[in-house]
Amino acid sequence: MPGWSVAAGKAASVGIRYPCSACGNLTRFDVVTSRRTRAFHHYTVGGDLQVEDEAVLDEHVDEVTCRWCGDGAAVEEIDKALDGAAEVTAAASDRSGAT
Repeated sequence: MPGWSVAAGKAASVGIRYPCSACGNLTRFDVVTSRRTRAFHHYTVGGDLQVEDEAVLDEHVDEVTCRWCGDGAAVEEIDKALDGAAEVTAAASDRSGAT
């Protein structure tokens, strides 16, 4: 996972699943992410900050660790769009009787 990046403006977690092949976990992971953003900082006269118009310029998933077993090496990265396409293809194959 280290070094995985996304295009400007897209979140790293969108469309990605992280199954752990060591313990079978599909739902609980610690994800360390680095982001570079551009934002408009608006300070009130009283000094309170309000961040507006924040845009993600770059985002990298640095590390993914399984919350259940603590293993980071066994965590895989699966693109949900490609995974869904594989499931549709397999279902169509099953309906047609192909093996």
